[in-house]
Amino acid sequence: MNDLKEEIKSRLAVEDVVGQYLELKRSGRNLKGHSPWGVDRTPSFMVSPDKGIWHDFSANKGGDIFTFVMEVEGISFKEALEKLANQAGVDISKYKGGDAGVTKRKLRAREALALATRYYQACLVRDKKVCEYVFYKRNLNRQTVAKFKIGYAPASGKALINVLKKRGFTNDELNTAGLLNQYGSDLFRNRMMVPFIDTTGNVIGFTARVIDGGEPKYLNTPETLLFNKSRFIFGLHEAKEAIRRSGFVVIVEGNMDVISSHQAGVCEAVATSGTAMTEQHLKALTNLTSDIRLAYDGDSAGVKATERAIMLAGGLGINLSVISNYHGAKDPDELIQKDPKLWQQAVAEKVPAVDWLLKKYEENLNLRLAPDRKKYSDIALKLLSYIKDEIEYATYEEKVAKRINVEVAVLREKGERLEKELNKPKRKYYKEAKTVVPKSSTLEKLENSLLALKLFGGVTQVKIPLEIPEDDTKIDELELVFNSEHEGLANVNYEKEAKELLGRYNEEHKKYRLSQLQMELADLEEDSDEYVQTIQKINNIINDD
Repeated sequence: MNDLKEEIKSRLAVEDVVGQYLELKRSGRNLKGHSPWGVDRTPSFMVSPDKGIWHDFSANKGGDIFTFVMEVEGISFKEALEKLANQAGVDISKYKGGDAGVTKRKLRAREALALATRYYQACLVRDKKVCEYVFYKRNLNRQTVAKFKIGYAPASGKALINVLKKRGFTNDELNTAGLLNQYGSDLFRNRMMVPFIDTTGNVIGFTARVIDGGEPKYLNTPETLLFNKSRFIFGLHEAKEAIRRSGFVVIVEGNMDVISSHQAGVCEAVATSGTAMTEQHLKALTNLTSDIRLAYDGDSAGVKATERAIMLAGGLGINLSVISNYHGAKDPDELIQKDPKLWQQAVAEKVPAVDWLLKKYEENLNLRLAPDRKKYSDIALKLLSYIKDEIEYATYEEKVAKRINVEVAVLREKGERLEKELNKPKRKYYKEAKTVVPKSSTLEKLENSLLALKLFGGVTQVKIPLEIPEDDTKIDELELVFNSEHEGLANVNYEKEAKELLGRYNEEHKKYRLSQLQMELADLEEDSDEYVQTIQKINNIINDD
């Protein structure tokens, strides 16, 4: 794997990879640009062509071309590796002992799908009737059609096959790409074609809507070497920039909802194509944001889909909410046709998913009646059992208890019995809410500055209590930090600077340590030895001058 990474690095300059996403300007031996994550008034993103690394001072991130693509695209290391290998023209199978035959089949499938996309686009602009359907009945503008590479599959049974065979493709290759039906003819005929585009920008399949009526209304590419519906998220390639900027994602039910939403200015919209949401879908989205907003219908299917999302999201640290005010429209697409601003407003007025579901449960029950109160507590506690965070659980536990007018202890006892029946581990309860506080960005920046002085400033008199990292890329990054912070400065007293920084670091670390101990304290029994010892540690830190 290291040989593969080094081969890719040897072919791709870090400034070229980063330069595809943001504008860089020369600054001495390095390059500067604005952070793709932060709101920095002055350029805070540095690139070192010599070292092949980057560091973002506003977001406090850094690394090589692989970490950059992972961060900026919100994809896994494997996906970043494949993307950069493809960009560099490196055959991955030669390095990982993969099946070269499978790799070749995937490559030919991608080529066939790319050509099919261009063919369908050309067919669209040549057909007046189809143009009327796309531009007037569906109300899509030319920019949207171009953005999503929308096209048209002719009604002829072998129109696409004939075109691709002239380009050297075989029936087997076209079948691998998912373009043929069981009879060896074109799978898609007389349909509006919308490509499935993966996070690296490659077409991996299609969703096709019938134009003149008939069934099925939508026809999707079957599972292939390239297309896996349990992992694929429609619109993510087009939405990821907006998601990263705004910090949230909107999951709608249909692909046309996604397209309409983007045209209406809500470019954070995506959909799970032709399948229920999976854990893989959610994990892919958490690479970009933890703020996930569901735009499902309020019917029984929408309720079940939201329940499933809460079940899957419980252990992923996701802030899950629901967009529900459609102003009388049945779905986002219909609302957008009515008024795009109403859709933007609905997205902003999201409500927590659990609150939305609890309200839905109440709509069909009379909580003045004992049987309905029992039923409400049953379904509410089952829902709450998927909430992993103790503070969130306790908050909803109180809400449900108040709604059915019982003591929290009574509801808790019932909840414990339910979780035991579901074979869930016994839940911990806390006497007061607490917030998990990670290292602050200030503390992390001070650590980097101190390590940079220790490594490259020759500081020895000031004892810096930080271990030098073993990772070569991190050391190169610290050199970039050192050079950037002292660029253009002469006769700097690094020992004096280290002493001043160390004082600020100790204060910041003291706050961080106190927060850690206070959280530990909340999880201990008051009469235990650990509780007394933790209290003593807190007092020692507070009294330490």
